[in-house]
Amino acid sequence: MIVVGFIATAEGRAALEAAVAEAQRRAERLQVLVHGARGSEQSDIESAVDEARKRLDGGDVGYDVRHVQRGDDVAEALMNAAENGNASLIVIGLRRRSPLGKLILGSNAQRILLDAPCHVLAVKPAPA
Repeated sequence: MIVVGFIATAEGRAALEAAVAEAQRRAERLQVLVHGARGSEQSDIESAVDEARKRLDGGDVGYDVRHVQRGDDVAEALMNAAENGNASLIVIGLRRRSPLGKLILGSNAQRILLDAPCHVLAVKPAPA
């Protein structure tokens, strides 16, 4: 199984595309965990769930789409899903950060990269 974090942004879409490619290459099932951006509404999360399902419907990859409850720790949710599902890979999208932002510890991406129970593929979107 491959676990991917999805948010309806360029970074999230890049992560989903990379996860689909890896799932096809490895012939593994995909578990998509959808979460919202800070300040997002429940309707935004539901739209992101729909977007992920539309991307995956009709493809040749088996998948499950779930959403992370608002207020839950996204990094913890991804790592728990990977551990519970004996995942071979977690795929996450990375966003550009300011030089000051790079100094701040505790980001979700950093926690996942350092603490995940399996390999992690970090991707970024193509330049605009």
